This record gives sequence, C-alpha cells and structure tokens, in this order.
Amino acid sequence: MFTGIIESLGKIISVQDEGTNKRFTIESSISSELKIDQSVSHDGVCLTVVNVGDKQHEVIAVDETLNRSDLRRKKAGDFINLERSMMMNGRMDGHLVQGHVDDVARVKKISEKDGSWIFEFGFNQKNSDLLVDKGSVCINGVSLTVIKPSKKKFSVAIIPYTFENTNFKFLKEGEEANIEFDIIGKYVQRILKRD
Repeated sequence: MFTGIIESLGKIISVQDEGTNKRFTIESSISSELKIDQSVSHDGVCLTVVNVGDKQHEVIAVDETLNRSDLRRKKAGDFINLERSMMMNGRMDGHLVQGHVDDVARVKKISEKDGSWIFEFGFNQKNSDLLVDKGSVCINGVSLTVIKPSKKKFSVAIIPYTFENTNFKFLKEGEEANIEFDIIGKYVQRILKRD
C-alpha cells in the first residue's frame, strides 16, 4: 500500500525486453536505499525491486501491467515518480493507494492558474461512477483531489511543489498517464452492481 506522496523522481536509464516483460533500470536518490523484493510505486504501478546497485535499481513489468499502464511506452531518459510502501506507524498524507493501475487517462488540457496548474484528463466513461467531486484519485502515483468529474473527463489542481517534484512538469497535452481509482469507490461500485 502507498499514500500517493512521491518521494523521488527517478530517471529511466534503460529498458530491456525480456519475452513479454520489460526490465527497467532506474536511477534515483532512493535507489541505493532499496532492498531486493521490496515493493515500490513507479508512476503508480507497484513493482518489485529485483536488483539494487549504486544509485540504481531494477524492476520488471509483466505483460498484464504493461497492457494496463503507460509503462509500455516508457523509454530511456523518461522520468518516473517513485514512492516506497507506506509505514503503518506514521501519518498518511495522501490516500490509500494500492499501486494497481486501473487504466490510462489522456491529458486533454493544461492551464496555468497564477502559480498552480489545472490538468484536465479524458478517461474511459465506464469508470465514471468511480469519481466524485472532491474525492481522491491517483495519477502517475500522485494522490490528487478530483475537480468537476463528468462521464468522460475530470480535472485536478497541481500546486507548485507537486509540479516541480514529480513528472507532471514533463506531461504534455495528448500524453497518457496512469490512473488508479479510489479503492473505496471500487468496492462500493461492485456491491451496487451485484445481481
């Protein structure tokens, strides 16, 4: 489990195909502190650390993960948001994030608002019941508050700190981002859809 509060911005050093999987080598300020078999959120995707070196670590994304996330498009030189799993003895500043990406959302519009930014995302309308105004959503591993959700789009506000310390500063209109809907909303939806 994660909180959606990003610890470090990592840089992808290499991406290697291994059958239907991809092995990512990532350089970051927290890489040398990681341990093999540790769960780490990579742009909102929970991946297991398989190797640790000096300022670098490696993870493998399987076919299922690649099909549901934008990791399939990542390449060397791209930046990725990183967060280690939450500790149960501290504050939870974001919201409960599993690291299980549901889908990708596409950046429709970016507007600067006097020092902050509004990002509007388009998404699959089959998931529109999972978003509520002022509810939580996780985008590229970042815990954010939903603004004005509709059947096909919603917005989030990005403060300067988040913009500068995550890969939101690199996102452009038309690009995809990983989205994980709030787990509570997913359980409520499932209960309501029972026959």
